Amino acid sequence: MRSALFTAAALLACAMPAWGQTPQAVEVTPDQLLAPYYEALRAKLDMPVAAPNPALAPATTLTRIAVGSCNHQSASQHMWAQVAAANPQLFLMIGDNVYGDAGWDGDAGLASLRAAYARQASHPEFAEFRAKVPMQAVWDDHDFGFNDAGASFPFRRWSETLFETFWGSSEAVKARPGVYQSTITGPEGKRVQVILLDTRFFRSDLKRGPWTRDRQPLGSYLPDAGADKTVLGDAQWAWLAAELAKPADVRIVVSSTQVLTTAHQFEGWTNFPAERTRLLDLLGRREPSGLVLLSGDRHAGGIYQIEHGGETIRELTSSSLNLTFGDTTERASAREVDPARVGPIHPVENYGLVDIDWKARALTVTLKGNTGAALASQTFGW
Repeated sequence: MRSALFTAAALLACAMPAWGQTPQAVEVTPDQLLAPYYEALRAKLDMPVAAPNPALAPATTLTRIAVGSCNHQSASQHMWAQVAAANPQLFLMIGDNVYGDAGWDGDAGLASLRAAYARQASHPEFAEFRAKVPMQAVWDDHDFGFNDAGASFPFRRWSETLFETFWGSSEAVKARPGVYQSTITGPEGKRVQVILLDTRFFRSDLKRGPWTRDRQPLGSYLPDAGADKTVLGDAQWAWLAAELAKPADVRIVVSSTQVLTTAHQFEGWTNFPAERTRLLDLLGRREPSGLVLLSGDRHAGGIYQIEHGGETIRELTSSSLNLTFGDTTERASAREVDPARVGPIHPVENYGLVDIDWKARALTVTLKGNTGAALASQTFGW
């Protein structure tokens, strides 16, 4: 850390005016202060890397994609065999892929996050799964670095480096801030676009409501419609618009946090209603295609749908792979009444499937539990 402090002093010294001149304000960001420290740290550390993973061939006609989130590196890894048994062609790891903030003591080197990745890499179940099934990943807060964190997290550049190194991110992802990405797979007429949004790196701070004894136990954040608030940031918004203008037959849009529901005060796009509307409007202007949203974060799964702009938009929330809170479906569903949810909420270990029937032009989203049984399912055309 000393080298970073010396660099900060050098930056300030260079900005000092000559004798008699008026001092000029200089803004030194955490990124600038810490860059030399991280450069030195990376040179001396063995960076955690996930086991080898086959690439998804660009010409593949996708018919089954699996999705999961909320995987604790110190909990049982039994769900990997369950997901593998479903024979997906692609697995989307969409956030809280490890819990790296557990035990974090505030150090800029994020030692607990590095240790979490190393622990996850050590599991043979995880390595065996990766040897068979191509994977794509995006993060949520606990592998971004801190619970409910966003753009103000001062060590986000280093957590990005750890993420991109562990998951073997593409050069396009490494070349820009944030970890968002998009791929199009399949021949003309059967093209599947997978868009992984980064809802952490650029996101504005959350607005917290005052504590009250009467508040229902459904979170403590308030909607914030301020004009200066953002979820994706300007660059990612522009990138998303360009991606949605590309030709595709089916689009799978991933957000680590929930998009459609407004029934709780936990994290989600409900925290920023203007941004949520902006996203739904932009999706409505996409080049014609089928569409499904995928999300995680909640440690409970379910299927959601709303009407927006004359279109029914659907979302599958899959969470978690191995970190449930011991609730029952009945209690959780009664506590969180939600007109956007189709059926109950399932606070058990789960993963999701998206099946594509190209002949029928239909999508089926399914939430599966840890015995392989379907907890919820919905089929719809495009």
